[in-house]
Amino acid sequence: MSKHPAGRPSGVPAAQAAQAGTPLPASNFIRHIIDEDLARGTNAARTWGGAPGPATAHAGQPVDPAKIRTRFPPEPNGYLHFGHAKSICLNFGLARDYGGACHMRFDDTNPEKEGQEYVDAILDAVKWLGFGWDAFGTEHLYFASDYFDFMYQAAEHLIEAGHAYVDSLSAQQMRTLRGTLTEPGKPSPYRERGVAENLGLFRGMRAGRFAEGEHVLRAKIDMASPNINLRDPAIYRIRKAAHHRTGDAWCIYPMYTYAHPIEDALENITHSICTLEFEDQRPFYDWLLERLSESTTLPDGRILDGLLLRPVPRQYEFARLNLTYVVLSKRKLIELVEEGLVEGWDDPRMPTLVGARRRGYTPEGFRLFAERIGVAKSDSWIDYATLEECMREDLNERALRRIAVLDPLKLVIDNYPEALEEECQAPNHPQKPDWGRRSVPFSKELWIEREDFMEAPVKGYFRLFPPGVNAAGEATPGSRVRLRYGFVIECTGFDKDPAGRIVAVHCNYFPDSKSGTPGSDSYKVKGNIHWVSARHACTAEVRLYDRLFKMPHPGAGDRDLMLDLNPDSVKTVIGQLEPALRTAKPGEHYQFERHGYFVADRIDPVTGEPDFNRAVTLKDTWQK
Repeated sequence: MSKHPAGRPSGVPAAQAAQAGTPLPASNFIRHIIDEDLARGTNAARTWGGAPGPATAHAGQPVDPAKIRTRFPPEPNGYLHFGHAKSICLNFGLARDYGGACHMRFDDTNPEKEGQEYVDAILDAVKWLGFGWDAFGTEHLYFASDYFDFMYQAAEHLIEAGHAYVDSLSAQQMRTLRGTLTEPGKPSPYRERGVAENLGLFRGMRAGRFAEGEHVLRAKIDMASPNINLRDPAIYRIRKAAHHRTGDAWCIYPMYTYAHPIEDALENITHSICTLEFEDQRPFYDWLLERLSESTTLPDGRILDGLLLRPVPRQYEFARLNLTYVVLSKRKLIELVEEGLVEGWDDPRMPTLVGARRRGYTPEGFRLFAERIGVAKSDSWIDYATLEECMREDLNERALRRIAVLDPLKLVIDNYPEALEEECQAPNHPQKPDWGRRSVPFSKELWIEREDFMEAPVKGYFRLFPPGVNAAGEATPGSRVRLRYGFVIECTGFDKDPAGRIVAVHCNYFPDSKSGTPGSDSYKVKGNIHWVSARHACTAEVRLYDRLFKMPHPGAGDRDLMLDLNPDSVKTVIGQLEPALRTAKPGEHYQFERHGYFVADRIDPVTGEPDFNRAVTLKDTWQK
């Protein structure tokens, strides 16, 4: 039986899981709604014709094998960000856990901003997060443009039933008559056009006989409604633009608020889960589906049968992701890219999923994050440290341990034979002995971290420092430390260049102190430092990424967003790495001991060796 990240078996309601003693996920009110719907059999009688379609396609067909149907419906006009990851995990995760299906659907109703590039990138991101859209032997990949013909038919149906009309006011005139939050709107002078005239004008719009903005089709609801979204909203507009899938077949396109509920109904969606900004649109969602699913008797006695299957979908809203230290506004992200403040949409500092992937964030970490923060009805802020900690937890489990020196300083072991080389043994993961051990080459000259040597040590410094003289004028020996997985050494001196910069540290080693050999435990030292053999090291570019913004709420109030950029959001160093990293493949994760978690990024075209990006430090460095 498959399990979601919190350990609850697939399809087991919350109450039953609690009785069984299974750990529950973080608060998720939508689960309670689904549990209640399943208990009442709200959607148990739904039938499914095997593919999206109107009532006639589903009537008389077998009961829908999916207990619930959800959908992830992005517009293909950009790259997905962290907020989308929450929605993906929610919709696909609910379908998985309740024996349902989640549809991958593109709301491609705005031809001027959409393209296949974004379709491909979005599909790749969803797959990377670990989800797919195959269920019950069917691939549930759909596009709003698949339904343009039906949406047009539904619009004519609304006109015939007296629920829609063609308005010839300008956009500014419509805004003026719409009213305010405290004043009701006023009806358009074209609101009472007859059915025949409305049909003729709408068909003329479809045929391309009118210019953009000359007419729109509006729903006829209530111009005095306290909800402005019910004051005769536009549902079709003229747009003479080629569509990335339908080409020039259409010159009118449905509005998103009209298309979305129809798509849900055609696809048998049971729970249409949106973010809170769509809450005010829910009354129109419900109104439209009621009008299109009911039978209507016309003045001439004819009966218009409902076009959509009942029960119709229900919309539920949840709080979108509000994450400190990032911006998720598409407009602001575009600004960062276009002004060259980041390298592009896949810059590892960007809160996009393509950027996160290059950064070394993992899909498992995102799924853990989504489960941990839960799903709420009201907005709140999530500290970025929560996301980082989820990544640490996941990477700690999966990342091989390797040695990297990122601020190299030469260490010369004076009494070590010049031609000698030997192997030291190091675990691939200290908590996973079944992962085995690896050999790390050792030689006379090593690279160590510059911070592991101090010419004049401060109190409590237990790493390398040279011989000296104490306050009583007595000579003191240099410090002793253990080279991790290797020998104990004693510092004997150091070299400086003409500018006074330390360029090498000298020491002697104790041949009988090698880690893992008899007698090595007799050496008691407080310092333990890591190293890489200079003769064998892999020289690589390593990028140390940090948060893109230095303020928790970038650009809050009237502050210029750019003033909140973190000047230390990336630092590039040339590191000396354990030779095993020379063959690392892009996307492979490692813990660089003492430094954090890293991912192999791209292969250098000259050397054929990888460079590396830091995903996250070993500990939170932003704690107050």
